[in-house]
Amino acid sequence: MSTPLPSSVSREAANQDLHWMRRALALAESVLYITDPNPRVGCVIVRDGQLIASGATQPAGGPHAEVMALRQAAAQGVDIAGATVYVTLEPCSHHGRTPPCADALIAARPARVVIALSDPNPLVAGRGERRLREAGIAVTVGVCAEESLALNPGFVARMTRATPWVWLKLAATLDGRIALPNGKSQWITGDAARADGHHWRARSSVVLTGSGTVAADNPQLNIRHVDTVRPPIKAVVDSRFEIDENARLFDGTQVWVFTCSPEATKSARLAAKNALVIPMPASNGRVDLAAMMRWMGEHEVNEVHVEAGARLSGALLQAGCVDELLIYLAPMLMGPGLGMVRLPELDELTAMQRFAFTGAAPVGEDMRLRARHVEHWLALRQFARI
Repeated sequence: MSTPLPSSVSREAANQDLHWMRRALALAESVLYITDPNPRVGCVIVRDGQLIASGATQPAGGPHAEVMALRQAAAQGVDIAGATVYVTLEPCSHHGRTPPCADALIAARPARVVIALSDPNPLVAGRGERRLREAGIAVTVGVCAEESLALNPGFVARMTRATPWVWLKLAATLDGRIALPNGKSQWITGDAARADGHHWRARSSVVLTGSGTVAADNPQLNIRHVDTVRPPIKAVVDSRFEIDENARLFDGTQVWVFTCSPEATKSARLAAKNALVIPMPASNGRVDLAAMMRWMGEHEVNEVHVEAGARLSGALLQAGCVDELLIYLAPMLMGPGLGMVRLPELDELTAMQRFAFTGAAPVGEDMRLRARHVEHWLALRQFARI
């Protein structure tokens, strides 16, 4: 049975909701690099089709988006009673680093609050929405929910499955090679693609690589080309604890070294360089990657950006830890060389891991492809009640 079309009035109201929620989402995206471990949230306050105040969540411990918008309204001498508030995530209802935003909104007496995404935090999980309704405020939930989830997959993943959202960055030729047979790989992609990759580093909580990549390339793993006040933590999977203590990534910024072979004296020397050695259980003689992700979830890690060799990349995929692929393809063919990931041979096509493309864009002379793990994204949508 077909669903009747809404009236012109309701259609106009829906269009207005989309318009203003997209404004709020743009504000959330503007703080992409700074809010971690909190979600990126934007808020706009509207009366009679006119924007009267707006705000976005500040670094952890600072005010949330709703409070920023309310402060702006107060600074301008604007009373928001009777207005409509658009916010990209359900207002919090608990005392965390800051007081509850739901209480601040109730005190301001808007007529209506429009929410993109319900908060998956068990301390909120519908309580903010319920408190607003009980205060006599009309509430609409689900406007641009998928877009809000796409801005905060790591926060939702951590709150619902206790592990971060993980994307795997790969740079390859059209025939899927990341290096020559002798290991040389610098550079397959161009300057623009490498600069673009720093955006993904900057938005992450952790940049992860393997000890083999550290030994072969001696990367800095820092943020260049992007201004950020919150650089991600650098992390290395080093099962045998063989990392060179003079590697360039030990530059005084925070580093995590995950190993199943810790040694106290070397750990102490690395601690003097702001590196934390984290003992992990072993799986087949190597760091248990699923346990590592659970540890990161317990330590408020939302998003992990992986730049590693074929062995670790393949191991993360086999362990079910990869949620998204970020692939930069260079318009060239290499022939014999190292493949993107090292995976076991399959007997059936049905055993393949399936990803869905979510974007393709030229970056300089190269092409950036994005693909999400189909089952992981569906699970996240279900947890977020989309």
